[in-house]
Amino acid sequence: MSKVLIAMSGGVDSSVAAAILKDQGFECIGSTLRLFDNEDAGIDREKTCCSLTDTEYARSVAASMGMPYYVFNQTDRFRQTVIKDFVDNYISGRTPNPCIVCNRFLKFGVLYQRAMLLGCDYISTGHYARVERDGDVFLLKKALDKSKDQSYVLYFLTQEQLRHTVFPLGGMNKTEVRRIAAEKGFHNAQKPDSQDICFVPDGNYSDFICRYTGETFPEGDFVDSAGNVLGRHRGLINYTVGQRKGLGISAEAPLYVKEIDPENNSVVLGRAEEMFSRRCIVRDVNWVSGIAPEGTLHAKARIRYHHPEQPASIRQIDTDTALVEFDQSVRAITPGQAAVFYDGDVVLGGGTISDARPAEFAAV
Repeated sequence: MSKVLIAMSGGVDSSVAAAILKDQGFECIGSTLRLFDNEDAGIDREKTCCSLTDTEYARSVAASMGMPYYVFNQTDRFRQTVIKDFVDNYISGRTPNPCIVCNRFLKFGVLYQRAMLLGCDYISTGHYARVERDGDVFLLKKALDKSKDQSYVLYFLTQEQLRHTVFPLGGMNKTEVRRIAAEKGFHNAQKPDSQDICFVPDGNYSDFICRYTGETFPEGDFVDSAGNVLGRHRGLINYTVGQRKGLGISAEAPLYVKEIDPENNSVVLGRAEEMFSRRCIVRDVNWVSGIAPEGTLHAKARIRYHHPEQPASIRQIDTDTALVEFDQSVRAITPGQAAVFYDGDVVLGGGTISDARPAEFAAV
């Protein structure tokens, strides 16, 4: 009998994943990573994960199925790895995706290590994605329910990790998941999905960063692409590329955040037509197969979680850096976000967008 360590957040997805594996005959161990105490930060426990209530939900589900259950305290590592990365990126003018960092270093890093120490054959989560074997290669694939697909936030997975990972919900939709939870009598069957980043109260990133750092961030200039001053901004941490609302600038045509320039403490604004570009540099690239393609790869790339994939040419330019050139210009390529590469339903790999400024490509 194969043994599996299941990451249980207290939500309906991971609970049903555990139930499915239990019914399939796996020897199941439930676990929760204690990352952050939401109540201590005054966050509505119904809209986020990682609360004390979530832990009790997970514990009760595991108990109902007779599964051993452990809580692994990772608050220090979470602060040093996920929260610090989030804050450092925002201060540097980038827009990070902390869920990817958490998945990479906590759920598929720490949890994977604990699973091996416990003698488990697999780890499992409630992510909507699929793992399939093709000969000697393990493929990471999109969920069948494209509206719930979470493969974008899993592009960093390696062959070793995929070999020991199962995603029971990859072939299901949310309605099926809630039905199973209700049939099992789980108290969280109708629990709402998490909406906010767990450590950011009410989605107010700038307030959180100020509290975390104990610093204030000075006002500066809004400028256009030619450097003309258009007005004053409220501090760089209040803005992200592509933003239109909350600028407080009157203009003949709508203006958007085109670039954030920490060196000059300025925010560059542009009209809608200025927000499009065709190329970007992607760093810290992971190829799921473990082998970088030779020459130029033609695939599709997604530059934000819910952004439509776009045809692109991808060329590795050094050990962990790639140049991505889209067939057609795309809007608001945002440094700090992930660019993920696909061949149909198969995730080829991805990395972190470094820059989309034409000057960067002169030396490439």
